[in-house]
Amino acid sequence: GRKIVSRDGFRALTARNVADAIGYSPGTLYNHFANLDELIIHLNARTLDDLNDAMSGITLTHNPDDDIRLVLDCYLDFIDTHSALWHMLFDYTLPEGHDVPDWYSLKVQGVLAIVEDVLRPLFPENDSQGLSNFTRILWAGLHGITSLSDNGKLQVVTQQSARDMAILMVTTMIRGVDAYAVREN
Repeated sequence: GRKIVSRDGFRALTARNVADAIGYSPGTLYNHFANLDELIIHLNARTLDDLNDAMSGITLTHNPDDDIRLVLDCYLDFIDTHSALWHMLFDYTLPEGHDVPDWYSLKVQGVLAIVEDVLRPLFPENDSQGLSNFTRILWAGLHGITSLSDNGKLQVVTQQSARDMAILMVTTMIRGVDAYAVREN
C-alpha cells in the first residue's frame, strides 16, 4: 500500500491494486483488514510511526528556540521525503459515523508529545493545557503552510518558501509565548 501511494498517489490505493502488488486476491486482503478504511488507518499509523522515529532521533539542545528549529527541519524534511504518504495522512477521512481507533490516537499523541517536550520550558509547570493548545495550534498552522505549498497556492499569499514561512510562524509564536509569560509574571 505504501509503495502504491508513494508511486501513484492516494487515489490509486485500492484493494485490487494492493492485492495485485502482493500477489493476493482482493478477498484474501479482507482476511487481514475489515475494509479499505482499516488498511488506510494502518498505513497512516505507519507514517506517524516513521515521523515519530525521525523526530525521536533528534539530539535536542534543551534550548526551545534551537530545538523547535531542529524539529521543524525534521518535520519539513519528512514531508518532502514522504510527500504522498503525508498527503494520505491528511487527505483521508473515515466514513461518517466511524471514529479513529484509540491506538491510532495514541500515535498522533506520541508525535505531538515530542513537540510538547521541546516547548515545555516555555510554559509554567501548571499550564499543561496552554502547552497542549499551543502545540496543536502550531501543528495546525504548519499543516496549513505545507498544504498551501503542496497545492501550489502558497505563492498566492507570499513569494517566500514554505520553509521560510514555517520558520517565521514558529519563531513568532514562540516570541508570543515568551511575551505572554512575561506579562503574566
